[in-house]
Parts: sequence; structure tokens; C-alpha cells
Amino acid sequence: ICCLPALVFDLKMVYNHPCRFKIGEGCPLEYAIKHFDSLTPRELYEILRLRSKVFVVEQRCIYQDLDDYDLDCYHLWLRDEQGIAAYMRLLDKGKYPDSVSFGRIIAARRREGLGTEIVRRGIIEAKRLYSPDKIRIGAQLQAEEFYKTLGFVRCGEEYDEDGIIHVHMVLPLRKED
Repeated sequence: ICCLPALVFDLKMVYNHPCRFKIGEGCPLEYAIKHFDSLTPRELYEILRLRSKVFVVEQRCIYQDLDDYDLDCYHLWLRDEQGIAAYMRLLDKGKYPDSVSFGRIIAARRREGLGTEIVRRGIIEAKRLYSPDKIRIGAQLQAEEFYKTLGFVRCGEEYDEDGIIHVHMVLPLRKED
């Protein structure tokens, strides 16, 4: 596996824009991207704890979260003094053989722009790492409108995954993006 070094940034400095989050003492947020092999045990624990809290406990969905895709992907997160504020994983043609994909997208606190920011960072990193022509996701139906605001379009029928209705979506990318 070819691994890039782990990157950790202060959001005030990344991509030359100021931190726009108004979350009390949580600004500036720290942004990190690491391949699985670069995660510390504490980072992995915090990621899995948040995923379990949201996808298993809050959504009351008993499923196998650890699906082996984690081993070959990049993990992206935003952190503040409360811990991981938003998270996602970036897969290179693993789940979908014809495209890069995102998964396990979480904002620990809703309606603060954290989900938008982590997906935006994922798009930037996908372009940097893989130069894809599209990005695919399997979105929970309840989040379809959120993903549409980021440019994703529905590309299939609804389907049941672990008792939750999902829909396939794709974000077409131009080479000059």
C-alpha cells in the first residue's frame, strides 16, 4: 500500500480561507487526513466510537461497521476541544470499481456546517489524491437533499441497506475543477 504521510492542519491556514465556524471555543478547528496505517490507536478509537454512537446507537441499526474498507482508505476529520466534530472516509475504487467514493460521513453536531465542510474537504482530497472524474456515495435517503446542495445527483433507485433506505448518488467532476 502506498501511503502519503499524515497531514494535520489548522483550518485558519488551510486553502487560504478563514475559519467560518461559530462554535464557541471550538474555532479554529483542526483538520486531519490519515491513511489507516498512519492512525494512532487513540485516533482509531475516537473514530470508531463516534461511528458507533451515530450509526449503531442513534440510528438503532445493528450492522457490521468494520467492513475491511477502512484498511485501504483515508480517514478525514475535523476536531475541536470536544473531540472529533466531523468525520468521513475516502475510498479509491474499493466499494465502487469505477470510481472513488465517500462513506461513514458524520457531523457530531448538526446544523453547524460541519457536514458540509468535511464533505468539501473530501472532494478536495479526492481530487488531490486520485484525480477522479466522479465521486460516488450511498446516501441515506434522509440526507439526499443535503448532498444535492453539494452537487451530488441521484443515480439509481432507493435500496435498503441494513434497515435504512439509501440512494446511490454521484458527483461529476471536470478535470479543470
